[in-house]
Amino acid sequence: MAVNYNEKLLLNYVPVYVMLPLGVVNVENVFADPETLETQLKRLKEEAGIDGVMVDVWWGIIESKGPKQYDWTAYKTLFQLIASLGLKIQAIMSFHQCGGNVGDVVTIPIPKWVRDVGDIDPDIYYTNRKGTRDIEYLTIGVDNVPLFAGRTAVEMYSDYMSSFKENMADLLEAGVIVDIEVGLGPAGELRYPSYPQSQGWVFPGIGEFQCYDKYLKKDFKEAAAKAGHPEWELPEDAGEYNDKPEETGFFKRNGTYVSEEGKFFLTWYSNKLIFHGDQIIGEANKIFAGLKVNLAAKVSGIHWLYNHHSHAAELTAGYYNLFKRDGYRPIARMLSKHYGILNFTCLEMRDTDNTAEALSAPQELVQEVLSKAWKEGIEVAGENALETYGAKGYNQILLNARPNGVNPNGKPKLRMYGFTYLRLSDTVFQESNFELFKKLVRKMHADQDYCGDAAKYGHEIVPLKTANSQLTVEDIADAAQASGAFKWDSETDMKVDG
Repeated sequence: MAVNYNEKLLLNYVPVYVMLPLGVVNVENVFADPETLETQLKRLKEEAGIDGVMVDVWWGIIESKGPKQYDWTAYKTLFQLIASLGLKIQAIMSFHQCGGNVGDVVTIPIPKWVRDVGDIDPDIYYTNRKGTRDIEYLTIGVDNVPLFAGRTAVEMYSDYMSSFKENMADLLEAGVIVDIEVGLGPAGELRYPSYPQSQGWVFPGIGEFQCYDKYLKKDFKEAAAKAGHPEWELPEDAGEYNDKPEETGFFKRNGTYVSEEGKFFLTWYSNKLIFHGDQIIGEANKIFAGLKVNLAAKVSGIHWLYNHHSHAAELTAGYYNLFKRDGYRPIARMLSKHYGILNFTCLEMRDTDNTAEALSAPQELVQEVLSKAWKEGIEVAGENALETYGAKGYNQILLNARPNGVNPNGKPKLRMYGFTYLRLSDTVFQESNFELFKKLVRKMHADQDYCGDAAKYGHEIVPLKTANSQLTVEDIADAAQASGAFKWDSETDMKVDG
């Protein structure tokens, strides 16, 4: 088939990946239905022209048998199938449990031998003020505590990534695996599990702070004492999962969150999260340095209560983002040290999608987060948050992918690095859905044919460089100063129904 493209328009191309089903390799570590997957991927490649797939590589499956007993067999078979179809792979290092979040249809817990430690010492898990444990992901508090057959949490993550590199060396060398997305929290996102449905949270509740395990409590008390305030405690007035901000002492107007004690706590809580990301992405950088692969981290799209003065839902998740304090640029600054990509979500959402009481502003949030990452000189990729099949969502995604549209003379001023579609299912292939999805891919590609050579659209992957400098508290404070966002067009110039 003759490939047809205009070299200048090609510089506007945004590659499209499709997220594979959550249980593609099942909890028994079996790649159960290769035939169906092959048929679906062939259609996506040949008829829609997708560039690749994203897949969760579950810690709870690979290292389930015991410490350092890794079994990559099923994933190797899966990856070889994907490679044989000429598709690229974005691999997620999924150190969290699958199950308990929006859209989780299968359950894959973290390894049992790790949970056995939690049976004896439940403080290895994130904990809310009431003492309820969240077993999706280990607390930051044990990142550097050797509780797991002599290893710390960070050592377990690091060893896992090293084993992945060794076992997937041929696919890394061949340029099939293009992205390593490092899981840094629940749902693979750099955040605290502040809004767990498993504990009864419902949208648009404020969520709860998750730092009441003994390890983080001790860390906070030491930090407060060091700051000359040994009397300061973790918040007691921040309410419960489904409260409204005004019902709490912490988030109400002129509440605790603007006091000296509140600011100290929020700085500590959000900095812990950023340094957690920094340490684990730093490990990934050391492991994958020199290979032609990108590192990425996912940031959650907490769009509800964005229009409330307290940004309560963002604060409980660990994003210290207020009208006059930037919660996202410090994360971008951290990623820039490791040449990482920021992967964001809720690209399909519009402000009018939710009820007025949710005070939701996904359009402004996406604009803010993407702008701050671009200002820090890093690339941004993204995905839709909820299943999307319609023109309205697709057009919003296209607007966010190129906020100022296509540049007919070459590279556009603003362009996302890639888009990942959530998620592969039979529904995608229903006739009208598939026709529209094919249009989405075509428009993402700036109306150009599929291009297998990323260098042609300015995305040549260079060998990953080692970290350029150490992240400091001063870096975070500097990046947190308020700064404006780039301007977005009111609608995309590449509508799927235009």
